[in-house]
Amino acid sequence: MSSTPLSTTSPLTTTTKNRSSSSSPPPSTNNSNTLTPDTFALLIDESKNIRQTLRIHACLLRYGLESHPILNFKLQRSYSSLGRLHYSVSLFNNTHNPNLFFYTSIIHSHSSHNLHHQSLYFYIQMLTQDIEPNAFTFSALLKNCPIRIGESLHSQAIKRGFDSNTYVQTALVDVYARAGRVVSARQLFDKMPERGLVSATAMITGYAKRGEVDEARVLFDEMKERDIVCWNVMIDGYGQHGRPNEALVLFRLMLTRNMRPNDVTMVAVLSACGQLGALESGRWVHSYMGSSGIRMNVHVGSALVDMYSKCGSLEDARSVFDKIKDRDDVLWNSMIVGYAMHGFSHEALQLFNVMHRRRVHPTDITFIGVLSACGHAGLVSEGWVFFNSMKDKYRIEPKIEHYGCMVNLLGRAGHLEEAYELVKGMKIEPDPVIWGTILGACRLHGKVNLGEEIVKFLVEHNLANSGTYILLSNIYAAIGDWDGVARVRTMMKDSGVQKEPGCSSIEVNNKVHEFLAGDVKHPKCKEIYMMLEEMNGRLKACGYNPQTDIVLHDIGGTEKERSLEVHSEKLAIAFGIISTKPGTTIKIFKNLRVCSDCHDVTKMISKIMGRKIVVRDRNRFHHFVDGSCSCGDYW
Repeated sequence: MSSTPLSTTSPLTTTTKNRSSSSSPPPSTNNSNTLTPDTFALLIDESKNIRQTLRIHACLLRYGLESHPILNFKLQRSYSSLGRLHYSVSLFNNTHNPNLFFYTSIIHSHSSHNLHHQSLYFYIQMLTQDIEPNAFTFSALLKNCPIRIGESLHSQAIKRGFDSNTYVQTALVDVYARAGRVVSARQLFDKMPERGLVSATAMITGYAKRGEVDEARVLFDEMKERDIVCWNVMIDGYGQHGRPNEALVLFRLMLTRNMRPNDVTMVAVLSACGQLGALESGRWVHSYMGSSGIRMNVHVGSALVDMYSKCGSLEDARSVFDKIKDRDDVLWNSMIVGYAMHGFSHEALQLFNVMHRRRVHPTDITFIGVLSACGHAGLVSEGWVFFNSMKDKYRIEPKIEHYGCMVNLLGRAGHLEEAYELVKGMKIEPDPVIWGTILGACRLHGKVNLGEEIVKFLVEHNLANSGTYILLSNIYAAIGDWDGVARVRTMMKDSGVQKEPGCSSIEVNNKVHEFLAGDVKHPKCKEIYMMLEEMNGRLKACGYNPQTDIVLHDIGGTEKERSLEVHSEKLAIAFGIISTKPGTTIKIFKNLRVCSDCHDVTKMISKIMGRKIVVRDRNRFHHFVDGSCSCGDYW
């Protein structure tokens, strides 16, 4: 590259000041002093779009500088960065005797576009030309490469003595960590004499992807410097693996360290708010985005729609959706799924039709939303039409989630045999969720024999889990077969299976409060149980009769009533009433399906107390207003 040095003449000031817009032409050609290689090098470096780069390239051709090695090299890099890799390849192929730097650049360009086999092609071509690679060549080859290619290149790096180079070691740590080979990645990382920010972030990413969040946090806390990428990886790691509270705590810590978040941070934080149902926190994050200058895009918009939907505020979700003009399929899907999870089936299907008219191609996620909407409304015929159209019309192969939606739709509508036949005919191996869905339908419709048949099959094939036994126990309890309940409990004990405890949460004043059934650990426990007594008195005065038949214990009637009174969602509602102003909407989030007794009680409380109560359970949202529920008692 040094054989043709750049001119030492500095570009005129006027040549850089007047290039403010993408349509501005290259500098005037009237003064030959402006047409030095230095000038063109600066122009190429500052080019922001393909139109500018093409015009600069035309000028190089006009003035015979197209073969200048440094300008040629810079043009190749510019075209690649602007997504015109074929232009870069054309320039490379027309370069006379390309040297190591040209080869490394073209290899890096292909690796950056995940074209790793083409990168290897240029690497082999380079070796056949007797051009020896250097550490930067290997760093370029290893960029984003899959593990099999990475292992081969690792051997090459060792053979050529570059395995101890910091850049190569960092790239290798990234290769192994991205592939989930964290043990190998950590061995390389620990041997590095200098562990930089990039290698540490790669290691943290590897741990976070595997769910080893605590190991990631230890490494994160040991870092002397952290950039926004590192913070984002750690925050998202908590959110992706069911630890949203810790994600929000870390986000707050990030703000106290004066680290400026970006749109990727916002997506991770909003996801954590959605998991917690923390509407107030989510609204604060939304407001913070506006005040801190974080621009709205479809990714952040989709995250906001998803967060507001999961936090029970469809109005806010639709408001965000309507304000974004350039909507992609992810944004449409977020809104459709939002309507579906709230049981607003008509709105979900109507929005799907609008999406279709706008010529936005649906994806597999779209049909999860659409089929869920059909399930919540019992639209069996429509569900079959959508399910069949996936493959026939849209060339989308149904996944396990779509079969689950259909089984749920058929089972809840009472078409149990049809649902069972669909499962037995699946090309995909049914998962525990699908079997649990059928068993839930058996409980709902009292199909004891079919339930027993399914459980026997699951136990024999080692597919049973805690939900399997609980649902069979529910089926027996519903018909008063306490011997059957006892047998199931014995099976659970012998198998070491434990029931997942019900847990309800409510956000008040930006703090999430959690309750278990019969919980007495809350600081306001006394006030909560006093309100519970008041609620029970007013409920009974309005004709409430506890549904003791759903209690899965062979105990007396009084004990059964007391057991129902202290369900976790009732404790959360009582806390919500004493902690908020009259008329304030109460939002409850439960990890399990809401039981029928709590469902009836919540309907009555919404009327007695004059409160709108929104409950999100494992299956959907319920909006309780003035004694009725948005699900129409179909859930």
